[in-house]
Amino acid sequence: MMLVWSMLVSSAFAYVDPACSAIADTDGDGVAGPAPEGYSEVQQNNYLLNFYSLATTFSALHGPIPHEPGTGSMGLEMSMMPALPCEKRLVLSYTKTEDTNKTPVLPRPRGSFAFPSIDLANGKSIVPYAGFGYVPPVPIGGTRNVMISMEAGAGYADLADGKWQAGLRYHATLMRTVGEIATPFDIEDPAYIDLYLGSTFGLDGSLGYKSGNFTHYGSLGWLDVSTFFYIDDDAVVSNNTVPYAGPTISLGSQWKAKEFLDVAGEFYAAPTTFFDLEGFNISPKDGSIYTVRFKVGYLF
Repeated sequence: MMLVWSMLVSSAFAYVDPACSAIADTDGDGVAGPAPEGYSEVQQNNYLLNFYSLATTFSALHGPIPHEPGTGSMGLEMSMMPALPCEKRLVLSYTKTEDTNKTPVLPRPRGSFAFPSIDLANGKSIVPYAGFGYVPPVPIGGTRNVMISMEAGAGYADLADGKWQAGLRYHATLMRTVGEIATPFDIEDPAYIDLYLGSTFGLDGSLGYKSGNFTHYGSLGWLDVSTFFYIDDDAVVSNNTVPYAGPTISLGSQWKAKEFLDVAGEFYAAPTTFFDLEGFNISPKDGSIYTVRFKVGYLF
């Protein structure tokens, strides 16, 4: 995966992607800028910093009970990285574009294990489980990225009915990217080694319905994001003044296609942060994402 954007110093002759030149030329004089009414440099910076952490959250991609008690799954997750429009790529009062749309998909190996059930009265049970995800630090396109994710949760089911499930789940992801993350202000400038750190921590509540080999589920959660971005060529730390703290929503289906095959797909959204550093403040312009994710795993 490659994460590429920048929030740098101003200049009268910054690079603008030709695909965005018409949008950047807001007054029709053939020169990029000025920014349209309502534009905020701080919000644009916050959005980009939050976006890549939101794109790498460790969503469930399974029902409240991931699979049968005493079994596990190893597989590959494929998360869609939404291509940002020019309006989100233009910074510095619409005089520079950020090269954000480098990869459409984030692959992440992941696994989980459902522990033996804790049987309750009247045929009901609780199934605890744990899972992990890991992206190794393989150099890609001049950057080196590493990502570690984990989850722990428990699902509740009525074994007599065998259809309705409910669950609680905690998840966390730590990521690091080293390399030329911020594009040079002048595309002819040499590359510098930047550092981006992101972390996400969240709690989800979910409800699922099992029908044959399918488990349809929905979840509502709360997510907290933290970021750190050091730009080496300017020795600048880009500050995220509104790290995402808000809801997440997932709607998906899990399919046991074969005795050994675990397939899932979901729609995932983090629509808006609810807080800034001063208190309650609903602000989707400081961070949001809408995406889809898929998983194929081997059951054992």
